Amino acid sequence: MLNMIDQKEYDIAVVVPCYNEGISISQVIHDFRVHLPSASIYVFDNNSSDDTAERATAAGAKVFTVKEQGKGNVVRRMFADIIADIYIMVDGDATYDAASAPKMIERLISERLDMVVGVRKHEEKEAYRMGHTFGNKMLTGCVKSIFGGKFSDMLSGYRIFSRRYVKSFPAMAKGFETETELTVHALELRMPYAEVDTPYSARMEGSASKLNTYRDGIRIAKMILRLYATERPLMFYGILALLFSITGIILAFPLASYYFETGLVPRLPTAVLSTGLIILASISFVTGLILESVTVGRRELKRLSYLSVPVKRI
Repeated sequence: MLNMIDQKEYDIAVVVPCYNEGISISQVIHDFRVHLPSASIYVFDNNSSDDTAERATAAGAKVFTVKEQGKGNVVRRMFADIIADIYIMVDGDATYDAASAPKMIERLISERLDMVVGVRKHEEKEAYRMGHTFGNKMLTGCVKSIFGGKFSDMLSGYRIFSRRYVKSFPAMAKGFETETELTVHALELRMPYAEVDTPYSARMEGSASKLNTYRDGIRIAKMILRLYATERPLMFYGILALLFSITGIILAFPLASYYFETGLVPRLPTAVLSTGLIILASISFVTGLILESVTVGRRELKRLSYLSVPVKRI
C-alpha cells in the first residue's frame, strides 16, 4: 500500500469531471481527502444547473468551469490545465471506491505504467444496469478485436495516469466516447497499462446517471469506427476494397461467360456497375496505402511527443 511518505514524493491530482452531481460531489471529495490526504482535488463543472460547484468549493476542492458541453470536452480541459506527476480521473457520482486509489497508484509506480484502469465489480443491481453491462462487453470486445490489448472494462471512468500519458493525449472526443479514445491512445502508442478490480456502488439516492444506453452507445460505436478508419486505414479500406471487388466480380462473371460465348455484352447497366465497383475497389486500396503511411508518420510524432514529457521516477 502507498504510504504517506511515498505520496508526498509525487504531485498527485484528483480530477473530477462533473455535471449536476451536487448530491454526491462532497462525498467524493471527502473520500479522496481521507485516502489521499496529500493530493490536490480539482472539480471541473460542466454547466451544472444544480449546486455542484458551490458544494465542491465548500468541500475544499478547486473548481473550474468548462462551458463546452460533454465529458470529452471536460477531459480536454482537465488534461490541459492541470500539471501533476500522477492524475486520478474519477466521476463525481460517488460510485467509485476512493480506497482503491492508493493501490492503483502503487501499481502505476512500481510497474512503471502509464495507465491503470479501475475495473468495476458490483453486487448491487442498481449499480450497473444490464444494458450498460452488455454494451460495455460488446464495445470492449470490438476494441480488443481491432486494436488488441487485454482490457476488460474499457468504459470505466476510474483511471490513474502518468504525466507522460496525459500530456500526449490529443483528447478529440466530445462526450462519453472519451473513454474509448483514452483506451485506444494507450494501445496505439503501446504504453504499459494494467487493470485493478475496484468495488462499484449504486448512485446516491436522488442522483441520476447522465449516460444514455442507446444514444451514447451509438456514439461510442461511431468513435470506434472512426478510430478504426484513422488508426488502421489499410485494414479498413482494404476490407472495403475486398467487398467492392467481390461484388463486382460476382456481377461480372455471368456477363463475361456470355461475352466469351457470343461476343456480345448483355445487360449493359450491370456491366457498368461491375466496372464501377472494381474501380472503387482499386481507389479504396490505394487510399488505404496512402493513409497507412500518413498514420505511421502521425503515430511516430505522437510517440515523440509522449517521450518528450519529463516523468518523475523515484
